Amino acid sequence: MLVFILAAASAMCLLGCATPQDRAVAQQAQVERMMAEYGPACTQMGYATNTDPWRECILRSAGQDGGTRGGVSTSIFGGVGSGGRGGIGIGIGIGR
Repeated sequence: MLVFILAAASAMCLLGCATPQDRAVAQQAQVERMMAEYGPACTQMGYATNTDPWRECILRSAGQDGGTRGGVSTSIFGGVGSGGRGGIGIGIGIGR
């Protein structure tokens, strides 16, 4: 049991080792995936590409799919746990 507790504590410590730059790169990659996934549908619905309404459409679409995905965290600490929900800091999900 002690080994399990030490392993879990070590894993939690390693989660916090990402630099702010690493987290920013991961956040940007997540945004780019959302744009690739939902952008074409928002364009077909009549939103001009790379405009604020188009981006809002992408965030709404991603939020509606949020049952199986994590939200976009605005916390500098990221999220620990189920898809970024809960954890350290004041992480909120966009579109929830």
